Amino acid sequence: MSEQQNVVVVGLGYIGLPTAVVLANYGSQVIGVDINEANVARINRGEIPFVEPGLEEQLARAVAEGTLRATTEMPAGDAYIVAVPTPFKDNYEGDVSYIRAAARNIAPQLRGDELIILESTSPPQTTRRMAEYLIELRPDLSLDGLEGKPAIHVAHCPERVLPGKVMEELITNDRIIGGMTPEATRRAQALYATFCVGQLLPTDDVTAEMAKLTENSFRDVNIAFANELSLIADRLGIDVWELIELANHHPRVNILQPGPGVGGHCIAVDPWFIVSSAPEQAQLIRTAREVNDAKPEWVVQKVKEAVEDKAVPVVAALGLAFKPDIDDLRESPAVGITQALARELPHGTVLAVEPHVADLPPALQGLKNVRFTEVIDAIKRADVVVLLVDHQQFTKLPKGILDGKQIVDTKGLWRPTRALGAPVTGAMPMVTAAH
Repeated sequence: MSEQQNVVVVGLGYIGLPTAVVLANYGSQVIGVDINEANVARINRGEIPFVEPGLEEQLARAVAEGTLRATTEMPAGDAYIVAVPTPFKDNYEGDVSYIRAAARNIAPQLRGDELIILESTSPPQTTRRMAEYLIELRPDLSLDGLEGKPAIHVAHCPERVLPGKVMEELITNDRIIGGMTPEATRRAQALYATFCVGQLLPTDDVTAEMAKLTENSFRDVNIAFANELSLIADRLGIDVWELIELANHHPRVNILQPGPGVGGHCIAVDPWFIVSSAPEQAQLIRTAREVNDAKPEWVVQKVKEAVEDKAVPVVAALGLAFKPDIDDLRESPAVGITQALARELPHGTVLAVEPHVADLPPALQGLKNVRFTEVIDAIKRADVVVLLVDHQQFTKLPKGILDGKQIVDTKGLWRPTRALGAPVTGAMPMVTAAH
């Protein structure tokens, strides 16, 4: 069991809330802190503010048993887990203002001997800067216990879970435990050991920060390779998904799948933290980001070509989330593409479809030619159907509903089926007319 049983989780978003719930259901007394009063009230009623399978049942249990409550005021605790946003600025540097705000609110509550863990994905050395800021605010404390000052124990333990499987992967995935001191590492390991059955991998704080960024940059570089292949295949009239399937039959090749771009708070953001930390060295990582960031513009151009003979085109944009079967729209290329289509087709109508949210996101609200529409109605009304997210719902459409429609399929969900390797004539890999 952990030495820290009174745990404060700062930030009750996509990572903080599931972490708080799991801790509460595995023996810790947890207080969750968030600035959103409506979400705090919702959580205290046992209701989730976003979609994550399994979360609502476990939250209701923790609230009912009194092991978790939420508040907008920072309490005292034995351990603090900071899970606040870390967006990037226009210059692609990380915005650590939320982390500093959390530290500023934690500092007055410290007595000494607390464990403070930063889970937020951060540029290298952010944990150290947070620790230094805490000591600046509380000069009566220390990071090492020297000079007779009580020590606080600071670590970086990045999350590495998949949206849609968070409740499972919080428990089963290996965790990187990066303490600023051996004692901080030991205490953080003890806390995560209360619920995590994966390996707890000790290291230092900067290496832990860089490990998380490296994992997501690896994914980004490999997605960029697939997206670049899709551009080349389109130029050559090749089905890119067949191309990748054939290449992946090599025992040492595993190419990922192309799409409309890359979204989410991690893969679309984290590589820039490495680039900003070492701009002269991070050439490949920068190029991959640029390839993936350029893909939405390519998709928009394909749609414009498909409707160039329509005076008043109607486009159905299927999917706004950044990946299938979730409601998370953070950094979603689908949102950007839908917004760009509305701008590029001012005399047309864009029918936006997203079955996992109740309303248009702020980026699309107020656009006069964007309508939030149900999928069947959108397809029936559209001249061109653009598949941006391969939600399960889009795999179960009524037979024949796509007949006669121009299709821009960025996920390969509706590509014509044929025997692998059989000849094909005249088919473009992403833009087709349905039959």
